[in-house]
Amino acid sequence: MVDQQRADWLGCYGHPVVKTPNIDALAAQGTRFDEFHVATPVCMPNRASFMTGRMPSVHGLRYNGCTLSTTANTFVDVLKASGYTTASIGKSHLQPMTTMQARHPDTGLNGPIKEAWKETDETYAFEEPGRYESNERFDFPTPYYGFDHVDMVTAHGDKAGGHYKQWFKNRYPNWQALHDPANQLPHNYTCPQAYRTPIPEDGYPSAYIRDRANAYLTSRIGDDQPFYAFVSFPDPHHPFNPPGKYWDMYCPDDFELPSRFEDHQNPPPPLLRAKQYFEETGGQETPQHAFMANEREVQEAMALSAGMITMIDDMVGEIIQTLKDSGQFENTIIIFNADHGDYLGDFNMLLKGPWALRSINRVPMIWSDCASRTVRTTSALASTIDISATILERAGVDPYFGMQGQSFLPCVNGASEHRTRLLIEYNDGFARNSFDSSARVRSIVKKEWQLSVYKDQTWGELYDLENDSRQTHNLWDSPAHSATKAALFEELTQLLIGQMDESPQSSRLA
Repeated sequence: MVDQQRADWLGCYGHPVVKTPNIDALAAQGTRFDEFHVATPVCMPNRASFMTGRMPSVHGLRYNGCTLSTTANTFVDVLKASGYTTASIGKSHLQPMTTMQARHPDTGLNGPIKEAWKETDETYAFEEPGRYESNERFDFPTPYYGFDHVDMVTAHGDKAGGHYKQWFKNRYPNWQALHDPANQLPHNYTCPQAYRTPIPEDGYPSAYIRDRANAYLTSRIGDDQPFYAFVSFPDPHHPFNPPGKYWDMYCPDDFELPSRFEDHQNPPPPLLRAKQYFEETGGQETPQHAFMANEREVQEAMALSAGMITMIDDMVGEIIQTLKDSGQFENTIIIFNADHGDYLGDFNMLLKGPWALRSINRVPMIWSDCASRTVRTTSALASTIDISATILERAGVDPYFGMQGQSFLPCVNGASEHRTRLLIEYNDGFARNSFDSSARVRSIVKKEWQLSVYKDQTWGELYDLENDSRQTHNLWDSPAHSATKAALFEELTQLLIGQMDESPQSSRLA
């Protein structure tokens, strides 16, 4: 799994510039999904949806900064209970990985009881920085959401934390100088968050993940116990800081913006707000806010993102080579996916936010199966919540009650259809990007249409995906499309009615 990569930024998905030969080779030996979408375009809740096969409104990790309850079962728990050894190597992000306080709106309540749920004695601080301050490796408690073995990497960019930070401090005596922003290498990029790290390629967090993955796979040689390894890179998430040769591997002039602000016929409030902030101030409100940039800055961000993507591709190639060298390739299923996308130039926008574009919701999904490395491309609609059910079916294990995902294994075996519609949720933890309160967005996606409803807003969005895949013309107020809008509202209502936690089953009639 990679972090913050939209679907169309791989060679096998048709990108004209980015070179990803190793990931393309996976697609040439498996099934590539053209219409694979997230449950939510936010890191923590979508990763929890991946692990549980349930939507954020059901599993409870609704926005970044929440936690996935340790009482939640995951598909990894099921694999472990069925005889698999399990490993998480890299970014997990099922618990907060910072100590920054959340920016909640003031409720005005000051009673003796603060929340609707009683507090528990569960610990949710295993990914926080304090666990990794010592030079001695933090002895991670397992199983961790089903994982026997954990090599934890937290945060993003060249100053990641977790076990990586402990390793980095022990390997590089000058680690503080390497982390000092004053020592970044010279460059002429002006894009916000463009940072030329002095950390060598083999000392970069994603290289650490590659090496730990290779070591784990090598340790499996001669062991007949089946394994599940979750190898999770924190790139190509911002900041834009590819190390070494990957920094200037691509030239900004080689990239064309997918669309510009002027291309939108009737810009919605989040885009108008970004335009206003750009004209008045420039830059970002915070490092995590989606923001508008000028054309050159966007091209620079694209070039640096491409460098990070090719870096990951090289590392994927090395991991696959380890599988081959160890004799495990012909008996291993390989899945490539991302936790969410990035605007990455859409209408001059960068990063992600509550505006529900396809570029943040649609992600790559490749399933390369050792049973048949046959190339196949499918336009079947599928969701992050479906991955767990598919893995369990392929492993011959029943899912638990309450899993909402549906196995797309028939599509891997040649079926052309999976879902007729998808629900995508978006919940924000605070107000931003033109919203006066924390955004609540619900989208229904079909092959032909996308309808997005924004809570308490007088506007919404309707796009004809067949004829306007770049979402440049919002048909929400179009009289000619009122019937389509009404029908999609009805379908969205049906999906929302289904967002109830069915687990646990009742034990008595009454």
